Amino acid sequence: MADLNPNKKTPTPTMIPIPSPSPSQFHSPSPAINSTPLTPKSPFITRVMTPLASPMKKAMASMQGYLEFTKLNPHDEWLPITESRNGNAFYAAFHTLSSGIGIQALVLPLAFTALGWSVQYIPNFHTHTSPNLLTKIKNHFHQVLCIGCEFKNLILEHNKVWGIISLSTFFVWQMYTLWLLIQLHESSSGVRYSRYLWLSMVTFGEKLGKLMTLIPTIYLSSGTCITLIMIGGATSKLLFNTIVGNTWEDKNDTPLTMIEWYLVFTCLAVVLSQLPNLNSIAGVSLIGAVASVSYCTIIWIVSVIEGRPDGVLNAQPEKVSGISRVCDILNALGIVAFAFRGHNLVLEIQGTMPSSLKQPSRVPMWKGVKYSYSIIAMCLFPLAIGGYWAYGNLMPTTGGMLTALYKYHGQSTSKAILELTSILVIINCLTSFQIYAMPVFDNLELRYVTKMNGPCPWWVRAGSRVFFGVLAFFVAVALPFLPSLAGLIGGIALPITLAYPCFMWIVMKKPDQYSKMWWLNWILGCLGMTLSALLVFGAIWTIVTRGIEVHFFKPK
Repeated sequence: MADLNPNKKTPTPTMIPIPSPSPSQFHSPSPAINSTPLTPKSPFITRVMTPLASPMKKAMASMQGYLEFTKLNPHDEWLPITESRNGNAFYAAFHTLSSGIGIQALVLPLAFTALGWSVQYIPNFHTHTSPNLLTKIKNHFHQVLCIGCEFKNLILEHNKVWGIISLSTFFVWQMYTLWLLIQLHESSSGVRYSRYLWLSMVTFGEKLGKLMTLIPTIYLSSGTCITLIMIGGATSKLLFNTIVGNTWEDKNDTPLTMIEWYLVFTCLAVVLSQLPNLNSIAGVSLIGAVASVSYCTIIWIVSVIEGRPDGVLNAQPEKVSGISRVCDILNALGIVAFAFRGHNLVLEIQGTMPSSLKQPSRVPMWKGVKYSYSIIAMCLFPLAIGGYWAYGNLMPTTGGMLTALYKYHGQSTSKAILELTSILVIINCLTSFQIYAMPVFDNLELRYVTKMNGPCPWWVRAGSRVFFGVLAFFVAVALPFLPSLAGLIGGIALPITLAYPCFMWIVMKKPDQYSKMWWLNWILGCLGMTLSALLVFGAIWTIVTRGIEVHFFKPK
């Protein structure tokens, strides 16, 4: 295979003697490796004087074939994503959960305000006489069945559940493209593509692959880390106010400024980022997964039980011009698409697993993804539906349901529940920072490894991660309005999730022309690209006509 990594100068191929490694130790090359096999052909195969049907000779011939098409790349041993390949389905599930149920899920109800659903039939369960949360749960438990009955009426009599339909469609679509990426991780020639950018460059060519995926993948990694700093710092401030007894109106009355809260969170994230590789943060991802599932569940349950604030409307606005209505819908679809980011991490997570002819890495990877996304679905759908029912048109544009919980139920909700929710959000932001930053760390270390032809010393690795933390902190302070661009960013990154995997499958797997898979991937790929263009247009139109609050170096 031709040299596919533009950052690596083509080295002179050398023969590396390998003393019969086990299949799980075979590390496939990055696209940077020259096509000359690095594994010497064993002369032992041709000298074995056994019958042709001998089981020993068959086994050795099979191993010889595996050695011939599996090329070893020493650079993979030195990079944080692939230096450890002892991952499994559980590790994959932990990483996927931690990155899949991010803080972006809390703004899903905001998309429903434009997509709409009709909730006139669902009664308001707010009880003003309930002294505490446990009593409210008892008082409303028998009314849960009523929600199911009224929701049935909602579906049958009011065909306005576009928010739920859109969320379901995006979920199924992205599950299919996840499956495509997992299958494309290992090629028939034995090469494993452990980075999304490398697979794109192999598929579409070096220049076009970079042009299509470099900027979106950079944002989905480093941009997400910047957003996590903002949310983690703001939530730390909320936690402090809750502990000292400040109300929502007194939220700015703290001894530290917002910039200083950003700095506190960044320092914690940088310290935690010193763990060496992706497999080493599996325990961190497990903690983050538990935290994300917990705070999502707490927020939507408390929001529903506490009841709807006065003035909540779930009906769609009537006096809106046609173009504005269309752009609102497109912007909402961008928010939904943004909630399903994380495809840029799938190949990296799968790259941490061992692989052999009998046990390819796609088997445990797909098993872990299925388990994790089953849990993700059980979190996202109640959060979006319950959040929109509870807050409707009053849903804050910044912070989503977490902000709404503090703003509308901060006085009536138990202080312990508010503190626990904030702590869980902070923990999830810290753990998600690690997995989203790992591709950035990998890319930074690749520059050193390629130039020096050796592993990074500990001080280079630590220094590069501190440098990224400082850079992310600076951008978070300079551009604190980035979360307001969720719709625009979701539209730009949408092809990474929904379109490019379909085209990659067509180019790499070459299905029969006009077959079912050929038609399916062409249709989904073209539809994804068209939808991406429409979402970007809608988001820009919304920003231009309605504006956003832009304040440089003044985080609030």
